[in-house]
Amino acid sequence: MTQTIINVLLFGLVALFLASRLLPAKGVRTITASELKKELGKKDVQYVDVRTPMEFRAHHIRGFRNIPLHEWKQRAHELAKNKEVIVICQSGMRSTKASKLLKKLGFEHVTNVSGGMNTWV
Repeated sequence: MTQTIINVLLFGLVALFLASRLLPAKGVRTITASELKKELGKKDVQYVDVRTPMEFRAHHIRGFRNIPLHEWKQRAHELAKNKEVIVICQSGMRSTKASKLLKKLGFEHVTNVSGGMNTWV
């Protein structure tokens, strides 16, 4: 009985941990790749690809600049906090992390592209 309770609690903690990693941060707007196509070219929007430089060179969306996720803490100051930031990666995982970091750093308008480049056609 006690072992079952411990197993249920452990499972619940793991589920909460995974959910916190996968769900967008509070205040982050999420769009699809098809919605992104309508957003491209808007004025006063900062488009950022958080994949590695090699991934970015292999294939990227025109207008996006490359700031790899591992460089965000050092380079977030390159972005204006009062302008919208649209973030993309390969699958949506790294851009979710970047979006959460931007919100913690005080960025007002953050948008994450769900599915990332995997869904870009």
